[in-house]
Amino acid sequence: MPDVRLVSPQGKWILLTTVLGSSMALLDSTVVNVALPRIGRDLDADLSALQWTVNAYMVTLAGLILLGGALGDRFGRRKVFVVGVVWFAVASLLCGIAPNAGVLIAARALQGVGGALLTPGSLALIQASFHPDDRGRAVGLWSGFGGIGAAIGPFVGGWLVDGPGWRWVFLLNVPLALVCVPVALRHVPESGDQQAHGRFDVLGAVLGALALALVTYALIEAGGGGAVVVVSAVAGLAAAVAFVVVERRRPDPMMPLDIFASRQFTAVNLVTLCVYAALGGFFFLAALQLQVVVGYSALAAGTALLPTTALMLLLSARSGELAARIGPRIPLTVGPLLCAAGMLLMLRVGPGASYVADVLPALVVLGLGLVTLVAPLTATVLGSVSVVRAGLASGINNAAARAAGLMAVAALPLLAGMGEEAYREPAAFDTAFGKAMGWCAGALVVGAVIAAAVVRRPPPDCKRPECLRHGGVTAPPLEGAPVRKRLG
Repeated sequence: MPDVRLVSPQGKWILLTTVLGSSMALLDSTVVNVALPRIGRDLDADLSALQWTVNAYMVTLAGLILLGGALGDRFGRRKVFVVGVVWFAVASLLCGIAPNAGVLIAARALQGVGGALLTPGSLALIQASFHPDDRGRAVGLWSGFGGIGAAIGPFVGGWLVDGPGWRWVFLLNVPLALVCVPVALRHVPESGDQQAHGRFDVLGAVLGALALALVTYALIEAGGGGAVVVVSAVAGLAAAVAFVVVERRRPDPMMPLDIFASRQFTAVNLVTLCVYAALGGFFFLAALQLQVVVGYSALAAGTALLPTTALMLLLSARSGELAARIGPRIPLTVGPLLCAAGMLLMLRVGPGASYVADVLPALVVLGLGLVTLVAPLTATVLGSVSVVRAGLASGINNAAARAAGLMAVAALPLLAGMGEEAYREPAAFDTAFGKAMGWCAGALVVGAVIAAAVVRRPPPDCKRPECLRHGGVTAPPLEGAPVRKRLG
């Protein structure tokens, strides 16, 4: 049984290294969007290259994150976490010195592999290392510090882009890794799953990543047409079908399909796809809109987006408490609708827009929507399956969220009619941005309808087979941890 106490020196070191590791991956996912216009100018890259700068990372991360968690369980969570941190740092160095867009995109794909190794391990190390009485508080601190990192990410990215340059957005990960790895090797105990056995589902992971990559390519390059796009789309769909067949037939699949027998789990993941597709598209395009159309600097654009994450930091715990009292249906219905309203308010953000009158109201409404839905969404995912499958459920939901953002970044410019040079033409980009916000709002409304129609409050502590089918098994709070921490 893990027995490290949070107040001990070792407990503080464990918390530090897991926060540093997860922050590396989290910061890169938030700061790169702010740097995109400068990257495009410096590397003479068109819009599709900027899309791939974001999506190359997401393809490998979303496709391999479940395999990364399984590797940690089998070979040691600390070992795989450290390998992931080193891998991520080396790939970040390659991003920072990339001489052209092609090298940058390839290095971003390598970054995603490192992220898939370290992201599941950071939380798993806390779960495996701390005494049960301290585990809930440790998870809460890890989440809180991670939230702070997400909040300051766009600001830090903007400061780096306007100061030493966009390359430091990636190079910053190297000193973080130089601190993280020695601390992990010295202070974090090794752990693993003694029950882990069987062969790894490498084929499933490869097919999943291949399907994402091929469909993404087809969406990004669809504007140019041609046989290659058609072949890529067909091959991507074929890989997706093959992935489902492999997962259904394997005795030890990466993603057991029977978990979707829970109607609630399936519904909440559909809501996740709608919500995170809209959010992925919004944050990709909003940073460009503020710089290309409104005329903000990178630092000003990053700072402008802070209210959304600040609201989440301040109010998410209370949102989790409220959802625990009233059930998830109302928050998961109202939250996406508020986010949709915030995105429609972004239609006011054009040339000469006022931050206080135009930008801030949209971001506040969006932030309130995220506060309303994010904590209940996470708690409902974990509560919709049996306790022993909570880790698997969390991993699938995480992968779904990342895949949704990936598809949105690939598809939205096509749906909105953005040309390859759109981000260099303010008037054209502004028109396309308005269309894109309409698509994002529509996706959120679909998510709200699904939540209202299907999501229900799970019966407490139900362990009957029919509860497994309909999503009624609730995951109890971590031993010794208050319910508020578990849900928040």
